[in-house]
Amino acid sequence: MTLRSLTIEPLTRSAFAPFGQVIQACDAAQHFTINEGNTERYHDLAHIEPGPQGKAIVSIFRGLPRSLPFAITMMERHPLASQAFMPLSSRPYLVAVAAAGEAPTIDQLRVFLCQPDQGVNYAAGVWHHPLLALEAVSDFLVIDRSGPGHNCDIAMLTPGGLIAACRCLAPSLL
Repeated sequence: MTLRSLTIEPLTRSAFAPFGQVIQACDAAQHFTINEGNTERYHDLAHIEPGPQGKAIVSIFRGLPRSLPFAITMMERHPLASQAFMPLSSRPYLVAVAAAGEAPTIDQLRVFLCQPDQGVNYAAGVWHHPLLALEAVSDFLVIDRSGPGHNCDIAMLTPGGLIAACRCLAPSLL
């Protein structure tokens, strides 16, 4: 099976908007001072959707590192609710996504390089690859759904895609 090469692009709010929100404390986010001037609040960074009869839960996912090049052969989606990931480790990581809808083809995938201070919130139904930690075992704070109903679909990609090392990654990841 021949794998199609996938391009890694930097994670930005505008590039990721079709898939959800970037969670990041930066000037582009609504923010204001609270707690008698001691704290800056970066407000309403993600639209958490627990879905019908669901409740939002907080978990920690511990991801094993992926080595590059890495073959993308499957994607998953959560049709009932959003799923937010915020890194707790000081390492970059990758996200591979495709728009909500029918199972994606490799040509519909986008791969983003996320910095250690950037989280993502996948909108309900957005296709994404499971955790793509880099460098070392990495922890992520995850806010997602608990509740009734089927909330995980998996699609196999034929052909798959290949994420190769690129100059945008640290030398230790090449």
